[in-house]
Amino acid sequence: MQEAKPRLIKDMPDDGTVQLLRAGIWILVVGGLAALLTATVFGGIGIHGPHTNSGWLALLLAMMCLPFGSMLTLLGAAKWLRNRRLAHARDMKKS
Repeated sequence: MQEAKPRLIKDMPDDGTVQLLRAGIWILVVGGLAALLTATVFGGIGIHGPHTNSGWLALLLAMMCLPFGSMLTLLGAAKWLRNRRLAHARDMKKS
């Protein structure tokens, strides 16, 4: 049997914080990639919008993913900061 070693990193509560951060970051990455592809590979963007149908689809995807991913990431960051503050207060109360 192995002995349980004390962990240096405390476990985060399973309240969905990690899932929010992971999903928000991935959605932001997809939106940024779609915007980059719209501007470069899919014909660029002119005065009246993208030049190709795939450019329009990628632009729509970017316009959906970037705001939604930003909101998810900000919510996840706020929850992470709150959990960190609560853990710090709990540790100060114990000692």
